[in-house]
Amino acid sequence: MRPTAPLCATAATSLALLAALAVTAAPAGASTASSAHPATVPPATVHAATTVPTHVFAPYVETYTGDDPATVAARSGAKWVSLAFLQTAKKGSCTLDWNGSSSQPISSSVYGSSFTKLRAAGGDAIPSLGGYTADTTNTELADSCTSVSSITSQLEKLITTYNLSRVDFDVEQNSLTNSAGIDRRNKAITAVESWAASNGRHVQFSYTLPTNDNGLDSGGTAVLKNAVANHTRIDVVNIMTFDYYTGSSHEMATATETAAQGLVDELGTLYPTKSSAQRWAMVGVTEMPGIDDYGKPETFTTADAKTVYTWALGKGVNEISMWASERDNGGCPGTGGSDSCSGVSQSTWYFSHAWEPYTH
Repeated sequence: MRPTAPLCATAATSLALLAALAVTAAPAGASTASSAHPATVPPATVHAATTVPTHVFAPYVETYTGDDPATVAARSGAKWVSLAFLQTAKKGSCTLDWNGSSSQPISSSVYGSSFTKLRAAGGDAIPSLGGYTADTTNTELADSCTSVSSITSQLEKLITTYNLSRVDFDVEQNSLTNSAGIDRRNKAITAVESWAASNGRHVQFSYTLPTNDNGLDSGGTAVLKNAVANHTRIDVVNIMTFDYYTGSSHEMATATETAAQGLVDELGTLYPTKSSAQRWAMVGVTEMPGIDDYGKPETFTTADAKTVYTWALGKGVNEISMWASERDNGGCPGTGGSDSCSGVSQSTWYFSHAWEPYTH
């Protein structure tokens, strides 16, 4: 995902994503949440993390807009949110910042109060590293930094600053073919897992990856194969079930089901000792409600939301997410790929309300 459009699902999507803005730019249209900049919040003690539920709805919040994630969550009804994104300020850096801005470092003064409010309301947040912009500018942490120990230290700082229970890595575009970055990232995650275990912490790790409508492409598979080779525990593989760019239309709920089935089959090859139920429990799906970047042939409808909810519950899928909370309104009928509206006729927060009961 990226600031001006969500993450792409295949390499072909790069043709539609050439107009990406800088990570600090706000999307067009009025924001549906508070515009207070998180960096202005005074330092606060971040309360203890909440354990990630077996089934969780955790939509992405576009942090680069200045929206307070806790305000977005309260208005939408979502208890959990995914925060997009963390990356380095420039290529070659080993310092992780929110939105790639050195004015938004990993600190309790930046989003600390948001975490506290989310936890007080019975939810929490999952920070996500990477995204389209980072993955195409070598500012994704493991692509930018060539020191595994430095990457490890940054991840440990992120976890301890916010007392995290899950960290997500959004790997797409160039980061899918950067074999050195893939290997550094997995080695660092493995080191963090060892550190967490020795310090009495349990932190989950997820990969958000592009997908075809029948499962992962070769890049996503390479990321997971390398994780297995490095003895890296990956708890959830969250696939981006949109932006297929196949030149034909899709019934998007059906495409979600076939993409996830392909993932589960692949997980069977990678983790042969896991049962079918255990593999489905590793699955996450991220939808783009309404009209995605490809256009009207890839429209995720309000009816699709109900279908996906029932299917996910029946399969035991771990996570439903969406790109992004700020799009969950009907303010731009017929418009595709907007960051601030879905492009379909809907009530505000329709998709959030449809999926919020999934958290349990």
